[in-house]
Amino acid sequence: MNVIPISTLKNRANRDVQGGPRKRLPAWFKVKVQRGTHYQEMRRLVDAQGLHTICEEARCPNIWECWNNRTATFLLLGDVCTRRCHYCSVETGKPGAVDEAEPSRVAEAVQSLQLRHAVLTSVNRDDLKDGGASIFAATIHEIRRTIPSCKVEVLIPDFQGSESALEHLMNAAPDILNHNVETVPRLFPAVRPQGKYARSLELLDRAKRMGAKTKSGLMVGMGETVEEVLLVLEDLRSVHCDIVSIGQYLQPTKEHRIVERYYMPQEFDELKARGTALGFQHVESGPLVRSSYHAEQQAEGLAL
Repeated sequence: MNVIPISTLKNRANRDVQGGPRKRLPAWFKVKVQRGTHYQEMRRLVDAQGLHTICEEARCPNIWECWNNRTATFLLLGDVCTRRCHYCSVETGKPGAVDEAEPSRVAEAVQSLQLRHAVLTSVNRDDLKDGGASIFAATIHEIRRTIPSCKVEVLIPDFQGSESALEHLMNAAPDILNHNVETVPRLFPAVRPQGKYARSLELLDRAKRMGAKTKSGLMVGMGETVEEVLLVLEDLRSVHCDIVSIGQYLQPTKEHRIVERYYMPQEFDELKARGTALGFQHVESGPLVRSSYHAEQQAEGLAL
């Protein structure tokens, strides 16, 4: 595996790597645009219900594949985030009022699609006392009431470390609880200035102790070393995380953090092998992988 010495990168997190022209994608990095029947159906349903998806807001490269497979990750609590992470294209600003009817509309969409596995996420809502945990819980309850056979996975923010918010959510018994660390500890101040690596690990640890099947993910190519990625995997296993996803960071716009390098497909294969050896029940690793990619198949592997 191509390893970059950490000594050559120790000051990289402190220099300005935000913004600049986007690098050309490697020849082997292909995204197939597919505006098929199911994609159009998803488009109409999301618009008709007044819903948001992280697929659109985060400019996910898998939207064509996932929507054509009738899967999507619903974005709760609006499309404006209270945090500014330098890899994310979701709009930052002052969010609007909480839409108390949103959980029922999401449940209706899940029923319309006859989903077997629904994924819920949200923007960060640091303006709310519980960080939005109550809306997550209400949406889980509505989905279970409407289509009881559907499994529900949540991809949650850190709730600013609130144990009561996490407990409220866990009382709704999501089938999988996902919280992404996103990057290595050294890069947190530059990449996730309002987040804390230790706080994210603590959340995953608490969720596991509350009985959750847990999941996390990170992106590579932002200036980390392979050794640092492996240490993150070890940290996630130390809190008994069940599933991990590893994908290539892609610069959303020229204002966002630049891509330091593109990992080769065989490097993702090696990271998958290393993660599997550490004891993860499932490792999803590849250039286009995002945290909700193949989520249903991952859940099936846990025998929920």
